[in-house]
Amino acid sequence: MVEQVEISSLDLRYESYRMKHPGAEKGLLLSILENGIRDPLQGVTTKDGRILLDGFKRYRCAKRLDIGIVPYSALSSDEASGIIELIRISNAKSLSILEQAKLIDELKSVHKMSVSEIAALIEKSKGWVGMRVGIIGQMSECVMNRIFSGQFPVYAYMYTLRPFIRMNGINRKEIDAFVNSVAGKNLSIRDIEILAHGYFKGSDEFRQQIKSGNISWALSRLKKISANTPNCTEIERGMLRDLEITLKYMQRVTYKSRETRYKSNAFLAQANLLAGGILSKMDIFSKAVKDFHDRSGKT
Repeated sequence: MVEQVEISSLDLRYESYRMKHPGAEKGLLLSILENGIRDPLQGVTTKDGRILLDGFKRYRCAKRLDIGIVPYSALSSDEASGIIELIRISNAKSLSILEQAKLIDELKSVHKMSVSEIAALIEKSKGWVGMRVGIIGQMSECVMNRIFSGQFPVYAYMYTLRPFIRMNGINRKEIDAFVNSVAGKNLSIRDIEILAHGYFKGSDEFRQQIKSGNISWALSRLKKISANTPNCTEIERGMLRDLEITLKYMQRVTYKSRETRYKSNAFLAQANLLAGGILSKMDIFSKAVKDFHDRSGKT
């Protein structure tokens, strides 16, 4: 049931569990200014008060517009049950994978629920829950704060840094240093990916330039090197581009193949055909890459 409540009555303890998107919030502000708050804020109503779980962007917009009364709907009268319900309906509510992971970590660490219990209650597999538990276990507080504050894109972490960490064994301290160096600079995901490869695979001098804040110089240099590899012919530059693209998409497919939300018959049928085509060429591809690696390593 939707009720009208005073905005000052809402407990914001879970605000840091939801990501900030400054651009989306600006658009929402204009929409609320013109049409009011259409969708109720959601939370848990306990004997001690109302704990907000969903609708933090709407809350902040309402505060900026001096709106004192907002629509509110209770998911439960119990904190853990409310979190479970929010995760369970997250496909409709569009919780990001990291938001799901942080809420699941809350259920494990604070409410002492097991992976099996959580999986049963949110109607997901233990693997689905376990993967999200693993994400939180790998992430430092520094990186988490940068992502949830909207200063570092979640996509860049999930599809660039996380696979990079797993494949190259980079420690948390170096990841923190890189994220702190590029966060809040309004860089595109592609630019972050280029900088990450330069930072973790380049020279100490180059890494120090990024740490010192010379992002524009580093990015310009990396793009120039990528576009005009010294002493390489056009056919060689083309091969380098192909290798770079192959590595990138191998990392992405490796990560995304573990996703459990793929359910439509149309998707599964086409994905099965494409995956089968890749597998049929895997041995030939693997041998070709090994041979090429051996040849190029003799220079």
